Amino acid sequence: MTQALEKNQQKSMNNELYKQSSYYKGLIKRSLRYLSSGYPIHFTGESGIGKTTLALHIANQRKRPVMLINGNKDLSNKDLIGAFTGYKSNKVKDNFVRTVHKTEENVTESWVDGRLLEAVKNGYTLIYDEFTRSQPETNNIFLPILEERILPLYGTKRKNSYVNVHPDFTVIFTSNPDEYAGVFRSQDALLDRMITLPLDQMDEESEIKAVTSKTNVTKAEAVAIVEFVSRARNLCSVKQNGSGPSLRASIMIAEMAKRYKIPIEGSNDEFWDLCFDIVWFPLQACSDRADDRLATKLYTEFKKIK
Repeated sequence: MTQALEKNQQKSMNNELYKQSSYYKGLIKRSLRYLSSGYPIHFTGESGIGKTTLALHIANQRKRPVMLINGNKDLSNKDLIGAFTGYKSNKVKDNFVRTVHKTEENVTESWVDGRLLEAVKNGYTLIYDEFTRSQPETNNIFLPILEERILPLYGTKRKNSYVNVHPDFTVIFTSNPDEYAGVFRSQDALLDRMITLPLDQMDEESEIKAVTSKTNVTKAEAVAIVEFVSRARNLCSVKQNGSGPSLRASIMIAEMAKRYKIPIEGSNDEFWDLCFDIVWFPLQACSDRADDRLATKLYTEFKKIK
């Protein structure tokens, strides 16, 4: 199967999931209204809850080119705006008169647009994924974009000191909660200029639809996996770095079990190893570290899989 076909199939599966879920239908409808009215939106929620996939789905509904930028602490204005990358030299030799040799040389600096500048000028829908992983000083550049609709060209020696924002340009931000490692607290001035929409954990029925739409397991197998992951999630005792195994854990278990023909049964040792490998780390992160019976509790929940 080609990558393009796989991508189209995945997109179709996501579309079907969002159509079937009343929660997502309402959220998508409101989000498109906000974006069409010129307001950026911000999806925040735990890791693995589906923020980026939802952002991509909504961006594609706008029928505009989509640009994706991933936040990280090393991201700089040079990356976002662009930079001069060197020099171009152009020499012209004139030997029209045999006894006269004339040479003209022009040297100009080469400029390459940054991804944000490209998106702003051309009216793209920008997805700034996990923007709070970038330093707040870097994100300050979005303040004049969202407020004055201009992009200042800080420190670029460009002839113009700014560019106007295209009327169709808009931004979808995503972020993890502040307590996640590697996350900076965003400045209030920036948050005040966007509409923040917290994403909640899906209900079990929606999770089951998501697993069946993204993998090749049967509905009965998806039910068994999602119910186990949900019971594992209920073992969490503290809110720290998320709230235990997410939808992503269910999808990973389903994909691996199907690919390697591992029976989805609570009596199968190989399936236990698979479930433990995927669920154990996020479960530990949201549980009391002193609970030495946690593995036993998880195994008890696993044995309930029929």
